[in-house]
Amino acid sequence: MSVRITYFVHGTTTDNENRRSTGWNPGGLSDLGIQQSKDLARLFNSSDFDAIFCSDLKRAIDSAALNFGKDVAIKDARLRECNYGDLNGAPESQVIDKDHITEPFPNGESLMDVEVRLRNFCQFLLEKYNGQHIAIVAHKAPQLALEVITNGKTWPEALAGDWRKTKSWQPGWEYTVETRGI
Repeated sequence: MSVRITYFVHGTTTDNENRRSTGWNPGGLSDLGIQQSKDLARLFNSSDFDAIFCSDLKRAIDSAALNFGKDVAIKDARLRECNYGDLNGAPESQVIDKDHITEPFPNGESLMDVEVRLRNFCQFLLEKYNGQHIAIVAHKAPQLALEVITNGKTWPEALAGDWRKTKSWQPGWEYTVETRGI
């Protein structure tokens, strides 16, 4: 059993531009984020995928709508960003991911908690979408969790190789979820 995933991150938000970590706050796309989503729509169509999923947070919903069309994506809370708890919306300098791999953010969750959510979502995909090609529009922590789940990386490896640090953005990342990896 396997499912092919093309993963898209939501467009740049006003929080991103102000160097804030949105977490579970809704977040709004900036003018740049709107343009990025429209540009991505020129590269992919909803017909390229058997199903499209997005986080249920506003910035991902808006990106998915601009990428693929309004109300095309299935919203799923398991695809949410990490809950930074008391640090939702805090300056990026205060949100230190490497310190919260197993230790939850104050009144929030850990990166391992995000991994558990994503493993559950991947199991759902294997059961309902075996052999199909799925698009996901979501956030940083779920994408890094997929690096751990599908590519066998440790959390420190996933964090170190994050495209945001290496400045290696691309229009979609490919992952394959297989039964043995869940």
